[in-house]
Amino acid sequence: MISKDKVTEIFCSIDDFCLVFEPALTKRQLSTGKKTRKRKSTMSSSEVLTITVPFHLSGVRIFKHFYLGYVQEHLQEEFPNTVSYNRFVELMQSNILPLTLYMKTCCLGECTGISFIDSTPLRACNNKRIAQNKVFKGIANVGKSTVGWFYGFKLHIIVNDKGELLDFIITQANVDDRTPLKEDNFLEKIFGSLYADKGYISKELATLLFDQGLHLVTGIRNNMKNVLMTMRDKILLRKRSVIETINDQLKNIAQAEHSRHRSFGNFITNLVASLIAYSFQEKKPSIKFETENTKQLALFC
Repeated sequence: MISKDKVTEIFCSIDDFCLVFEPALTKRQLSTGKKTRKRKSTMSSSEVLTITVPFHLSGVRIFKHFYLGYVQEHLQEEFPNTVSYNRFVELMQSNILPLTLYMKTCCLGECTGISFIDSTPLRACNNKRIAQNKVFKGIANVGKSTVGWFYGFKLHIIVNDKGELLDFIITQANVDDRTPLKEDNFLEKIFGSLYADKGYISKELATLLFDQGLHLVTGIRNNMKNVLMTMRDKILLRKRSVIETINDQLKNIAQAEHSRHRSFGNFITNLVASLIAYSFQEKKPSIKFETENTKQLALFC
């Protein structure tokens, strides 16, 4: 179970963000010209977001058990004005905007020149229940990954060599892995070398990214001609498994994927909260890559 000190750390970070976000949002909201009742909520946005995130670090698989059995029983001093479980679920979904903005502004790392990209499937339900699924009807679709067909979405993430998330994007299941790379805002802060698997092989994409100052490095398929590659790129390409470890932790530890969603808003809230929870992990999967200067000739012509 997550410690109270960790909960306090998360609350302080989120509360600092909310102190800036809420006045800015109020200032920019459009008015309908009619007077509306603005009833103050029992729990603040900071408290709601704080409870939402630690659940993904607690190891508890069901949020209801976490809220009723841990928050209301063991965190009464930290959260004295808790609401009912049903009301809290409503508050979670109404705070999707600050939750997402907090993730984008406060939880992303900085690019170091060494970046890894990969996608992972987010299954909305078991394949046998695709025809009966009503929650994601018209939103999710069927796609194929390396382990077979699935129904749901894809999570595309970019990480640095320290294991920090640099950016993420959610697409439908049938979207090609290379499509998000053609979006300017997805790679806006990425520079240096970008390492990917064979699913990202594209001469057109490599040229497009090279014009933007980004070197796309991928492996080659068996039916392709061999290409020259520096020893540095060969080593880092073998270290690409670090992003697969991160995907595994997001899905199996932070619970970014499960089939119990009852609305699309709940799906987004759960996914973004799991990404935030990952950013608060003390030890992240990372690689150590150091170069040594030598006076010996590396290549004889």
